[in-house]
Amino acid sequence: MTGPRRGPGLRARITLLATALVAVVAALLLWLAWILAAGAVTVPSLPAGTTIEVDGVAVPAEKLAEVLRDNARFRVLVAGSIAFVCVLVATALLAWTFTGRVLKPLRDVTGTARRLSAESLGERIALRGPRDEVAELADTFDAMLDRLQATFSAQRQFVANASHELRTPLSVIRTELDVTLSDPNADADELRRMAGVVRDATLRSGQLVEALLLLARTDGMGLGVVEPVDLAAVVAAAWRPIAADATRRGLSTAFHDLPAPVAGDPALLERVAGNLLENAVRHNVDGGWIEVWTGATPERASLRVSSSGAAVDPDRVDELFESFRRGGVDRTAQTGTGLGLSIVRAVVLAHRGMVTAEAVPGGGLTVTVHLPTLR
Repeated sequence: MTGPRRGPGLRARITLLATALVAVVAALLLWLAWILAAGAVTVPSLPAGTTIEVDGVAVPAEKLAEVLRDNARFRVLVAGSIAFVCVLVATALLAWTFTGRVLKPLRDVTGTARRLSAESLGERIALRGPRDEVAELADTFDAMLDRLQATFSAQRQFVANASHELRTPLSVIRTELDVTLSDPNADADELRRMAGVVRDATLRSGQLVEALLLLARTDGMGLGVVEPVDLAAVVAAAWRPIAADATRRGLSTAFHDLPAPVAGDPALLERVAGNLLENAVRHNVDGGWIEVWTGATPERASLRVSSSGAAVDPDRVDELFESFRRGGVDRTAQTGTGLGLSIVRAVVLAHRGMVTAEAVPGGGLTVTVHLPTLR
């Protein structure tokens, strides 16, 4: 809720300001007219002792100029005062009327903002008319609402997907426990099988929770640690726990590890390299290939991971960076959390970098990360 308004509104302040400015100018003009009125009076030379009747009053010739000057000033003052009041009233009315029309779009913006909630973000101002500063403000507000609506929609989808992903392993655990507990003849082998299934489901849940926490830590937030990091060293550290799995699947690897110094969070950047390398192994084909390259120019450092694998639709490559997407398929894979590239994008954006992906002809994916070079 907004607090109570302090003082007059913008419309009243503009009206008062315009009226005050006109009052100052009108008063100055009235004063100038009062001064000039005296100089505008000319009296012809008259013989001494002559009297002239002015407004029914006999005036000696020697005082005629003074009387006429006073009369002129008085008439200017009376007429000017009436005009002064009329001008001020007209200025106040016109300023109030036109200010109300000019500020109407602002009231529309305020009214729209007050009516908005998470459930009514589809409303827009859509201001028509001259493309002035107020129209620019309304367009900016509409653009902000577009971004907010997209953010809320993405958040709802993320929560729904996360709930589904967490519910699946929990359902597996509950089913295994119910089936095993309902079998009075369950032996040690059955219990071991059940324990293995429960362990795998628990491990998957833990991985998903860790990924969600990491994504929440990096998505739209600043970095807690910033220090010099070499992407080549990060790749080497991230590859060590994955190398055995790659060897087991017969993947050929090629590393072109040129120095790529950046400034950032070492743990987060290692997670970026780890996610890219894990995806390259997990979504590869047996006997496939992986190529990793790091390097730098004076402006930016780069990390590129290419791998063979299933064919990816080039038109849906960008969707891979959405949460819970695996190879363009929503939440259907049996391994991974579906958050790998989402985390990569969030971390890279937090480091003021950019990440792109493109499909490899014949099957596979190339993901490239660009980060500002350490200076």
